[in-house]
Amino acid sequence: MDLTRFKLLSFDIVGTCIDFERGVLDGIRAFGGAKAARCDDDTIFAAYVEARDRHHGRTSEAFGDVYRHVAAQLDLEATEAAATGFQAAILRLPVFPDSVEALARLRRHYRLVAMTNADRVAYSSYAHSLGLPFHDAVTCDEALCAKPDPRFFDYTRGRQSAFGFTQDETLHVAQSQHHDIGVAKSLGYKTCWVERRHGQQGFGGTPTPATVTTPDLHVTSLADLADRVDAAFAR
Repeated sequence: MDLTRFKLLSFDIVGTCIDFERGVLDGIRAFGGAKAARCDDDTIFAAYVEARDRHHGRTSEAFGDVYRHVAAQLDLEATEAAATGFQAAILRLPVFPDSVEALARLRRHYRLVAMTNADRVAYSSYAHSLGLPFHDAVTCDEALCAKPDPRFFDYTRGRQSAFGFTQDETLHVAQSQHHDIGVAKSLGYKTCWVERRHGQQGFGGTPTPATVTTPDLHVTSLADLADRVDAAFAR
């Protein structure tokens, strides 16, 4: 695939640029008491995925309830302080080690647009952690829906068309097969799957997709993508 043909990269944020799985695991173990420390990753993720499906509100508001659900399922510390602490921790999720530098390199070649199910409050925190690389951002607050709803992509396409960018000039970059790669491919987007869980079993903190969609480009990190882009433009 000729990476120089694109003018815009649209990005999933949480899971692709932000290491939400590490943040969830660390948060549950920090606030869940002694029993949480003995829970393996898959056990925590299974309870978390169910909790997030039931409590799918705005990121800056819903994660206290997410924590309460996980705590009830796994018999963890269920105090109000624990739920409040977990909610606050979700707004300070760690970034992947390669994200800041890779996004800065990609920005030299493309318009970068964030497409995130996070709300504007949470996205603002994540964007600052990433070094403010994005030219524009669409959150659930603007789209009034969440991925994998195709309307999220429709809203973003219309918004970017106002700046002169078309779908054919867009490469959608994401980690989640469920939220992003499958729906984007079905809508006719070129896709880049950043398989952050490369070498690990299962889908971790994201729902298992009905099918695994073959992307147009498959990488295991944003650094890998940035290297390929730099090489393509150098040629």
